[in-house]
Amino acid sequence: MPGTPAVPAGKRPTLADVAARAGVSTALVSIVMRDAKGASAATRERVLQAAREIGYRPDARARLLRSQRSRLLGVQFGLQHPFHTDLVEGLYAAAEPAGYQIALSAVAAGRGEQRAVESLLADRCEALILLGPQAPAARLAELAGQLPVVSVARRLRPSVPGLEVVRTADDEGARQAVDHLVALGHRDIVHIDGGRAPGAADRRRGYRTAMNRHSLTEHIRILPGGLTEEDGADAARVLSADRPHPTAVMAFNDRCATGVLDVFLRAGIAVPDDISVVGFDDSHLARLAHIDLTTVGQDIPRLAHLAVSRAVARLEGDKSPAGEDVITPRLVVRSTTAPPPL
Repeated sequence: MPGTPAVPAGKRPTLADVAARAGVSTALVSIVMRDAKGASAATRERVLQAAREIGYRPDARARLLRSQRSRLLGVQFGLQHPFHTDLVEGLYAAAEPAGYQIALSAVAAGRGEQRAVESLLADRCEALILLGPQAPAARLAELAGQLPVVSVARRLRPSVPGLEVVRTADDEGARQAVDHLVALGHRDIVHIDGGRAPGAADRRRGYRTAMNRHSLTEHIRILPGGLTEEDGADAARVLSADRPHPTAVMAFNDRCATGVLDVFLRAGIAVPDDISVVGFDDSHLARLAHIDLTTVGQDIPRLAHLAVSRAVARLEGDKSPAGEDVITPRLVVRSTTAPPPL
């Protein structure tokens, strides 16, 4: 609309700016933005056109606050975990159709879980979705007594009252990895452990169970490891010094496996010709063309959908006892596994 002053640079357009642009009252603009009755089709289109021209966007957070509900699902995630990044993407996709928004709070080297959760509570999140929480069960129970809480990717024994759990059958995933390697002809299969990380005990147990089932008990070997590339690299340096080398490695997760691949590459150990390597998670890291990692895939869309569904059900009045969803993983075969050398 020629002659109407533009919104000053750096200033967020307001309802009053839209009203001035469209030549109508602020109250009428409010009616249009709320999609309420009281504006003709022509006026509605003029207001919306004015809003587009000046870049006005309704403040959804402010509107929710006025309604006494935030409709925010707070998500605690690990900043350095590719698997968590993929899960967050799935949570956004599941939350929006349900009418909820996602608020993120990261756990990092200098920022622990307690601080991450406190930030979400300060943002008036109505429920919490915790990705791979390592907090004690007592702390999780305390949170679950305050608001709906969903724990993703961690088994809890015994179960925590009021806490919803959504996780992968980690032991089954480890068994799938071992079965795959044994079918290729491997016997000397090493597991790089995840320490006290969520899922580590189940993956360790699944590895042992599968090795025993294949009568490979004498070949069971578990090396200390962890969640990071550095943890995988440290374990790989130990394996590089072995003579003879094991013929296959099952790493705790994809990051750990990436560290293994890097050390083997530098040591001149060919993957998969000399040693096969399997990861866990099927994160976006595993799918990179130069890594192309055989891995155990967690069903990220399913995990995310269930986590959001459980949180929303609680918020909308579901009074049934808290429960656990356990999702079966699947092996994803790529280029880091092959039959052992002759």
